[in-house]
Amino acid sequence: MGVAESDLGKVPHKTAIQLAAEASRGALEDAGLKKSDVDGLFAFGFGRMGAVQFGEYLQIQPRYSDSSMMGGSTPVAFVEHAAAAISAGLCSVALVAYGSTQASDAARRFSGHPEDPRLPNSQYERPFGLPLPLGAYALAATRHMGVYGTTSEQLAEIAVATRQWAQLNPVAMMREPITIEDVLNSRLIASPLHLLDCCLVTDGGGAVVLTPLERARDLKKAPVVVLGTAETHTHQIISQMPDLTVTGAALTGPRAFAMAGLAPSDVDVAEIYDSFTITVLLTLEDLGFCKKGEGGAFVSGQRTAPGGEFPLNTQGGGLSYCHPGVFGIFTLIEGARQLRGECGARQVEDAEVALCHGTGGVLSSSGTAILGRI
Repeated sequence: MGVAESDLGKVPHKTAIQLAAEASRGALEDAGLKKSDVDGLFAFGFGRMGAVQFGEYLQIQPRYSDSSMMGGSTPVAFVEHAAAAISAGLCSVALVAYGSTQASDAARRFSGHPEDPRLPNSQYERPFGLPLPLGAYALAATRHMGVYGTTSEQLAEIAVATRQWAQLNPVAMMREPITIEDVLNSRLIASPLHLLDCCLVTDGGGAVVLTPLERARDLKKAPVVVLGTAETHTHQIISQMPDLTVTGAALTGPRAFAMAGLAPSDVDVAEIYDSFTITVLLTLEDLGFCKKGEGGAFVSGQRTAPGGEFPLNTQGGGLSYCHPGVFGIFTLIEGARQLRGECGARQVEDAEVALCHGTGGVLSSSGTAILGRI
């Protein structure tokens, strides 16, 4: 598996497709492959024909192509799609790529949140003043607090721990230390979520390259193996979410672990989509790392910070590292780097199994990938 990210932060002089291409070149170099080797293309973020546009830009005519879009979980789901295509002999080198200029555009334009009046959220939710996507996650947080007694302090534990990881990452956008009090005192955006409960808005791109294991063994770096995958979606708009406290991870987690022949206790490092702190807490519960309703206790005491029992979002996550609209690709990049021992000061010692999870829309879609080293 080859991985790379592009320039991050605010990159007004580059387009989204240029950022994706930059990351793709880096991922191919990381894998020891050439552009001419790519015959499977999985790309999105450039409109309705993402892979077609990206193939034209790169001058690649793939044997297999996918432009699916499920929001932030898409890159993780693409790992499953690519693995299936490779296993079926439909392609042999799959490139998964994404790019966004969200910060430079000064707008959130990822799937599920456009201003198209024909979409269900515009018809049935926006007229009542629900700010999206933030308001939807605030509803989930409010419900979890009401049912299970979760507190804002417990959510703040996630933001503080994630910032500590970012301090160890030289390319993270936000590296100033913060405290639980800082999170609670930051501006309330949509109750109960504060500013520091929310992800960054940045430009950036990422890419992942996958090949059959037999070919990967002959490449320049030790293989990172896809052990288990799963994907699902449960709703599009938040009013149709079956249970505001249960995400699709409750379905994808067990399936991915079963495919891998592993359990949550086998995971050495977890990279979990953190669009908001509540996203992380819900996902931890649904993946089986703790029981439903116990997420607040699970993350307390800086358990997920450097030196804690449960290394989580070790690059700084969407809360402090970067968040160009779709963060799922960066969970895969960091998971692979951790398994290859390439993370320097933030390296998790003897990491052999990494769980990467993406969440899309308004807790709408889920993708889980379990990676391992051999």
